[in-house]
Amino acid sequence: MPEKVALITGAARGIGLETARLFIEQGWRVALVDRDSEALKDATDGLNETSSFICDISEPKEVDSMVNKVTSTFGRIDAVVNNAGVADFGPIETTDFAQWRKIMQTNLDGTFLVSQACLPTLKKTRGAIVNIASISGLRASTLRVAYGTSKAAVIQLTKQQAVELGEIGVRANCVCPGPVRTKLSNAVHSPEIIASYHDAIPLNRYGSEREIAEVITFLCSDKASYVTGQIIASDGGFESAGVGLPALRT
Repeated sequence: MPEKVALITGAARGIGLETARLFIEQGWRVALVDRDSEALKDATDGLNETSSFICDISEPKEVDSMVNKVTSTFGRIDAVVNNAGVADFGPIETTDFAQWRKIMQTNLDGTFLVSQACLPTLKKTRGAIVNIASISGLRASTLRVAYGTSKAAVIQLTKQQAVELGEIGVRANCVCPGPVRTKLSNAVHSPEIIASYHDAIPLNRYGSEREIAEVITFLCSDKASYVTGQIIASDGGFESAGVGLPALRT
């Protein structure tokens, strides 16, 4: 049986890159897709069983060209991980339309475009789509009007995909990471923010990129062959905690 192939967007760093590494460990070949050519080059150095593809997923023509190149290179696509995303936080009152569109074009439009372009080959392999949303798509928060709304839309898009594509054997699921320990969070989260998150998360810690990757690769695998249309919060229990105050737990 040919080796399975995963296409991962936003693969130059973070969760996307860690997911690529885990797929490789599990015997998959991987197409790493990102618009940051320098970061993508650095990411692929030393990674076997991969090829890199520069693409801005918000541009339909670039997406079509990229998917054609991936299928020409590997001959198949068994899983699509729509991980690429951007964030721009700010109050509703001062979020202008350009900021709104910037978020939607990558987080929502790009997820739709890549999934759609991959459908012809996913039909043949009876493959899987995993969309990466966010806990911000499940729980409202200040300063996230565009980001949170885009991720909530990705959740609904996943359900639409699961219902319509199930008849052709293509599964679609969504992973909603909670706070994850990344270089970016290390740089921008103050000790006060970290402490507040720890208090609000039942597991009392941030997740790791590896922990999120484990969920993603499971959903792409044959072990999840009867799982579709599911929204999985990989968040240490953050979403389940709701409005409960940490001070009231003891």
